[in-house]
Amino acid sequence: MKVRVDVERCQGHTLCAMIAPKVFELSEIDGHSSPVSEDVPADQQDNVREAVRSCPERAISSTE
Repeated sequence: MKVRVDVERCQGHTLCAMIAPKVFELSEIDGHSSPVSEDVPADQQDNVREAVRSCPERAISSTE
């Protein structure tokens, strides 16, 4: 699974970093969530799916 964050649509999404901290980090500079790694580890895939479902701006997408 790969994950992508559309920074232009991202509104800061602290939820990403809370739900999947091994995959997303919150930038101290602009407050946007960004992927730590584009390739999601197998043990984090459920967390990333939850982050995608929880994103109000649909700024996060994933491919299996």
